[in-house]
Amino acid sequence: MLNLTVLGLIIGNTLSNATPVLFTGLGGMISEKSGVVNIGLEGMMTIGALIGATVGYYTKNPWIGFLAGGLAGMFFGLIHAIVSVTFAGDQTISGIAINTLAPGLALFLSRIFFDGATQTPSIALENKIPRLFDGLITNQALKNIFSQYATVYIVLVFVILIYIFLNKTKWGLRLVAVGEHPKAAETLDISVGRIRYLAVMFSGFMAGLGGASMSLAVVSVFSPTLIAGQGYIALVCVIFGNWRPQGVLVGSLFFGLTQAIATYLTGTAITIPMEFISMIPYISILVFLMIFNKKSHAPSASGKPYLTEDIQ
Repeated sequence: MLNLTVLGLIIGNTLSNATPVLFTGLGGMISEKSGVVNIGLEGMMTIGALIGATVGYYTKNPWIGFLAGGLAGMFFGLIHAIVSVTFAGDQTISGIAINTLAPGLALFLSRIFFDGATQTPSIALENKIPRLFDGLITNQALKNIFSQYATVYIVLVFVILIYIFLNKTKWGLRLVAVGEHPKAAETLDISVGRIRYLAVMFSGFMAGLGGASMSLAVVSVFSPTLIAGQGYIALVCVIFGNWRPQGVLVGSLFFGLTQAIATYLTGTAITIPMEFISMIPYISILVFLMIFNKKSHAPSASGKPYLTEDIQ
């Protein structure tokens, strides 16, 4: 039987679980809006989680670690941009390569930084990203909902800012134009290459923040199984969200809710094998995608390599 406290706990866990996917999904959406598919989000999240946890552990400052995680993801975003934009390489192959390279590099670096260990030491509670409003709310149900890690509120601000950027600024309209019809955009003196570079690097930065929010807030360590496919879930949220920030938000919250329900079920007396409970979030998001996929319309030039010489 659900009471208000348990309901508040599920809502709070939904917000917490959705945050890493939302960070990453917003970045992936911006990349695809520019015409570049970034399948490498999984790898960028992983390297961001490792660097974020490592820098946070040694500096004892979660914000430096958080930023470092974003920059690590941006570095791999730059690699993806070089392959996809400068050399007009296959974007899918580039993303798959990053998803192989980045996690392998993360394990290699972890062994170097922590004497052969593939899991980083636990970050002390006082060195994790802080919870806002902690101690200010006395009602337990409301505390479970609103006393969230600061990253939850940061990513919600990102949703608003990206919505304004895409719909209310000339730079956002240029980004959309490049993703819909790059040749037409270039005739208006819009640099397709520069915009795509910035968009893909931004997607890497956001994926790195998503990974770092896992290892510095949701969990206090990096481990090889920490990300566990959440970069791919972020891609699903982009498609489900019809390449709109508010849609990505809804998709991420749905995934977060299914994770919260799965966590709640593990603590009940329901006799369901743990393996099936762990599958609930991933099966649910795939079913959700199949239901709403027909209503999604990707940017016209998404996934299509483009070189300036193509216009001549």
